[in-house]
Amino acid sequence: MNTKPIKIGRALISVSDKTGLAEFASGLAERGVEILSTGGTSRLLSEHSIAVRDVSDYTGFPEMMDGRVKTLHPLVHGGILGLRDEHADIAREHGIQWIDLVVCNLYPFEAAINKPGTDIDTAIENIDIGGPTMIRSAAKNTGWTAAVTSPSAYAGILKELDEEGGITFETRLQLCAAAFRHTAQYDALIQQYLTREKFPEEVTLTYRKYSSLRYGENPHQDAAAYKAILPPSRRDSMSILDARILNGKQLSYNNINDAYGTLETLREFAEPACVVVKHANPCGAAAGEDMFDAVRRAFNADSLSAFGGIVALNRTCTLDTAEYFRDIFLEIIIAPDYTPEALEVLRKKKNLRVLEIGEIEPLNSTLTVKAVGDGILLQDRDVSAITEPALQYVTDRKPSDSEVQDMLFGWKVLKHVKSNGILTARNMTTLGIGPGQVSRVDAVKIALRKSVSTEGAVLASDAFFPFRDSIDALADTGIAAVIQPGGSVRDTEVIAACNEHGIAMVFTGVRCFNHG
Repeated sequence: MNTKPIKIGRALISVSDKTGLAEFASGLAERGVEILSTGGTSRLLSEHSIAVRDVSDYTGFPEMMDGRVKTLHPLVHGGILGLRDEHADIAREHGIQWIDLVVCNLYPFEAAINKPGTDIDTAIENIDIGGPTMIRSAAKNTGWTAAVTSPSAYAGILKELDEEGGITFETRLQLCAAAFRHTAQYDALIQQYLTREKFPEEVTLTYRKYSSLRYGENPHQDAAAYKAILPPSRRDSMSILDARILNGKQLSYNNINDAYGTLETLREFAEPACVVVKHANPCGAAAGEDMFDAVRRAFNADSLSAFGGIVALNRTCTLDTAEYFRDIFLEIIIAPDYTPEALEVLRKKKNLRVLEIGEIEPLNSTLTVKAVGDGILLQDRDVSAITEPALQYVTDRKPSDSEVQDMLFGWKVLKHVKSNGILTARNMTTLGIGPGQVSRVDAVKIALRKSVSTEGAVLASDAFFPFRDSIDALADTGIAAVIQPGGSVRDTEVIAACNEHGIAMVFTGVRCFNHG
């Protein structure tokens, strides 16, 4: 393979994204580069008085079949793919002229499928064929040809032509990798759009860089954030990466991870609600009719753990909420929007990240992805919703209406607590949360210990109780009712323990493990 710099005598330019194109093409022309082009790109260059030769004039064949066939020709691909040190005689014999630079990006398939009402015919018409073929040809022949797929590369190309007299091999390799990323991402989105199976035999996912990050979970780890490129039908209706940062520094790796978990929990609620998260686990949550009251209750549920945490509310952040947090250290506050007065107060806290997320959408049914070494796990997102008619009343004492309300509230929050997870709640407010324990009875003890008072409270468990020891730990605590999935071989013993202690218990029939 040729590893020496290549001079650029002829360039083929055919782009959908015309950002910066006129300036770049003008720079090439000024450096003596002959430009071949097609369609709209050719017209744009002509409008800017840049000398351009239409590909159809070069090949002797017009664009045909509504533009489907224009660059698929031996004169084009021979000029791109030919090895200059091996195929020169063949090129002369067939009138093929070398094409040293291919500047191409593709039909806007992503934009097309994101337009409301786009049907499959329109989507397929926006699948580029000639473009990927030219890009891949140029990238394959990187010893002799450079492939440019992004306007961000234009300035560097012109600079290198001036400083090196051509394009270096190192740059061509970088452009080659970028070219194959470009076509791979394009094809990945197309197959995602066309795939109807939930779990096909092969899965190709593609992501676009959102930002570099200062570091990962720890300062010695490098990190970056990426956002999935998906068809509308497969995309989450909300992303923390779409939030506007109104104050504070760029989000860190841990900020993004924890803010994601906060938003996921908040999306469980339609009524005014506030969620506080620390280290990816809820430490306080509350719901009710009054937004500010929910904020106070959620924060005070475990104000010690909430120190340096993330607070999210699903209604406008008003001045009273901003004033409430004026002297409290938080990493992030998230809200649909902010009143000007609230924002003025919050912006006085220089290090507080203030995120505006827009209207809070309920959780939608999408697939979630988890990396496991060099593999991934895909599963449906847990959008299950437990309602009162679905509950199974299994104890002698039946829970009151308010206890049922608290149990259903607690279950929504518990879905986002790391397993084994236990929480206590009263008056639509969490009291104590025991997350991520390897023993369920230990999770019970932690939730009870973190609860200031459990008189008249309810307890929620994300999976069944394997033994009655967890229920016996509730004796004389004031816990009035328990919600759990049921399904243990010792359910009868657990139910008997509840009856002995005068505790009501209901089964959901569904567990809500969250292994993170």
